[in-house]
Amino acid sequence: YVNISMCRTHLPRVELDGGPLEKWPQRLATVPPRIANGEIKGMSIQAYKHDCSVWRRRVELYGTYLKDLSHRSYRNVMDMNAGFGSFAAAMLKYPVWVMNVVPANITDNNTLGIIYERGLIGTYMDWCEAFSTYPRTYDLIHANGVFSLYINKCGTLDILVEMDRILRPGGATIIRDAADVVLKVKEAADRLQWRSRVVNTDDEGPDPQKLLIVDNSLQLPGS
Repeated sequence: YVNISMCRTHLPRVELDGGPLEKWPQRLATVPPRIANGEIKGMSIQAYKHDCSVWRRRVELYGTYLKDLSHRSYRNVMDMNAGFGSFAAAMLKYPVWVMNVVPANITDNNTLGIIYERGLIGTYMDWCEAFSTYPRTYDLIHANGVFSLYINKCGTLDILVEMDRILRPGGATIIRDAADVVLKVKEAADRLQWRSRVVNTDDEGPDPQKLLIVDNSLQLPGS
């Protein structure tokens, strides 16, 4: 019976080399100071804005495959390879909470600081190990390029089993990767009796990716 305003601690005004951080939710669309200062190798302001635009378009596509996104059936979401957090930023229009995960010791660029500067939450993770959370925690898991990153480090089925552990019954998964990798993941997903289908992306280029859409709330034809 204590007023919540008395329990809160006000955050101090944060000043970074690139200037003060914007307030939420404007912070999501503002160029993070680490990028504005050129601290992230190979990432310009223009490239960052392009990344945000790409993920807004991709999330729109995801909504056509997973109708429960619009029906507000998902609450807890995980992005297994969050990059700059642009997937989570694009999900702002849905009433969801996104855990952004940066794979540890895989890529040269450490993007977790950028995720924090955007006002998002995140953590490091080695996906050859178990994620520290209760079973059946997440309603939707997004895996962009995860299996390509770990293809020579641990088994595809090992990662899928861990995803299955933390995914609630009837939950959904979106796996985006190279076409040959997605087909390999599809075979492993069938062994777990996941209801999945391979679909095209809207990406253009010489090596377009594929999507594996897993929606365990549906009974697919022939399953």
